[in-house]
Amino acid sequence: MLSLTIPLFFVMNLHFPAIAIIGPTGVGKTALSLAVAERFGCEIVSVDSMQVYRFMDIGTAKASLAERARVPHHLLDVADPDEEYSVARYIEDAAVAIKGIRQRGRSPLLVGGTGLYLRGLSEGLFEMPPCPEPIRQGLRERLAREGAAALHAELARIDPRTAARIHVNDTYRLLRGLEIHQATGVSWSAHLAQGRQHALLQDILKIGLTWEREFLYQRINQRVGQMVEQGLLAEVRALLDGGYGPELKPMQAIGYRHMVEHLQGLRDWPATVELLARDTRRYAKRQYTWFRRDPAIHWFEPVQEEKIFSLINTYLVEHGAPANSL
Repeated sequence: MLSLTIPLFFVMNLHFPAIAIIGPTGVGKTALSLAVAERFGCEIVSVDSMQVYRFMDIGTAKASLAERARVPHHLLDVADPDEEYSVARYIEDAAVAIKGIRQRGRSPLLVGGTGLYLRGLSEGLFEMPPCPEPIRQGLRERLAREGAAALHAELARIDPRTAARIHVNDTYRLLRGLEIHQATGVSWSAHLAQGRQHALLQDILKIGLTWEREFLYQRINQRVGQMVEQGLLAEVRALLDGGYGPELKPMQAIGYRHMVEHLQGLRDWPATVELLARDTRRYAKRQYTWFRRDPAIHWFEPVQEEKIFSLINTYLVEHGAPANSL
């Protein structure tokens, strides 16, 4: 368990409750977040693993300077592309940002599509040392010999909560649940419960944005076209010229690696743009898969603003937000 020193203030102060607007890339989070922040007196905290990096603006679809002038934004441009930036560091930075927002009498509005960051804020962090290889290998051999159903039944006996949320064919998480128990003597669900006790934000209104899939894919294709027109290739060239090599983790992200590969002569321009759009659509699908596992998310289409506003207003009232923030 990774222990972060989070002041009790963060856990107990519900007078300026936290709201999250989440969803896949290209769905329309930015426009809605600005409207919500202006209506309810919020400041925006980015929940995006790429927007933390300086010099990476177009490919990460950061809020523009004009949008940032409308509403304060936090956790943009806090690290150079060659810095290590972990979930733990994100939570530490978010703790500072959220404290300041609440001291200014505002509610934090978490906006983004990095599910791991949001989970770290709401559930705490659970980090295990590497599983001993004999345990891992033994479980793999048992899986091949006995089958997934037998191992799932074993997990259900020792950790019924974890087994209930893992499909029998999800062998990666199935083995992980058994590994954790065998390596530590404590169930996965017990580790997670301990992490939640130390979570930075234990109560968040989560609003998920969605569109019909084909319409979302059209929006993604349009966004890719806009990024190209705005100068994504020039942005990547400037990063390379600045000494940020293609081996860096952020330079391997969607958009950046595509531009690098084009500059390296691996793919012509039309094929590069087509592949970037395809990979972005696939990334959006993976984001949906992550977020759909969370039953606490309230799903809306971005055009359902009044319903979203009504839900937020009710949530703020129920959690004691001051009247001047409604």
